[in-house]
Amino acid sequence: MNIKNIFLGAMALSMISGVALAGALDEPANMAPFFTDSSMKTMKSEADFKAAWASMPKDKQDMMMKECQDAAMSKPHAEFCANLVTYAGNR
Repeated sequence: MNIKNIFLGAMALSMISGVALAGALDEPANMAPFFTDSSMKTMKSEADFKAAWASMPKDKQDMMMKECQDAAMSKPHAEFCANLVTYAGNR
């Protein structure tokens, strides 16, 4: 019985912490408007990037900007964050 409870507790903890680690930059729904393809390899032009940013709710904009300013969070999204700071950073 104790092993079962320990296992269930560990599994629940890992699920909760996994959700906490995923940020706005890791959600495809947030990132898709900035890319031309479904694989999210090719970013849109400057004008389209700015338009996608302008159409995004302010709370999502704030989350994305915050994550881009965090070196650890932005590392996998370096090119995107560079464009975000350049094109949309001035709001």
